[in-house]
Amino acid sequence: MVSQTLLAGQRLLACDVDGVLTEGGIIYGSGNQESKVFSIKDGLGIRVATCSHFPVVWLARRSADAVARRAAELNVQLYQGESDKEAVLRRVAEQYGLALEAITYVGDDLDDLRPMGIAGLAVAVADAAPEVQAAADVVTRAPGGKGAVREVIELLFHAQERWDAALECYLDSLASPKAAHLLRA
Repeated sequence: MVSQTLLAGQRLLACDVDGVLTEGGIIYGSGNQESKVFSIKDGLGIRVATCSHFPVVWLARRSADAVARRAAELNVQLYQGESDKEAVLRRVAEQYGLALEAITYVGDDLDDLRPMGIAGLAVAVADAAPEVQAAADVVTRAPGGKGAVREVIELLFHAQERWDAALECYLDSLASPKAAHLLRA
């Protein structure tokens, strides 16, 4: 059981991409075209988080145009094409002026073990590798690509008693004339 104090101290969400924000599959099209499927539930949760100034960053070992496009749509800081996720997470902490203890990291596979080991809160998705689940403080009910990130955001925001305000911020943003891009959560 994770303490409320630990949950309340989290200030940034860092996520692996393949297997966390997607189911982990890759569809190759003609030429160099690559497709991925992202959860709309996760997208809406990320919109709620970023609307209330809770940064979300993605760390991907592989580079893909589809990931860059989705990150841009959701206004998420993306770090891709770097194999040392632990070093990237340390840079993220420095860039945001946060202690590593204030960062939640969500992973699913073996290359996520090191960043999970230095994050304040380590989360594994429900279908993560056994070693990743064993290293996690929290294992989601939802599998990767099926709302696991939304589940983590709700867990953090309810523990911090900010869910209602964050939801109101998101809903208010939809009423603004500039909100057309938000409708594609």
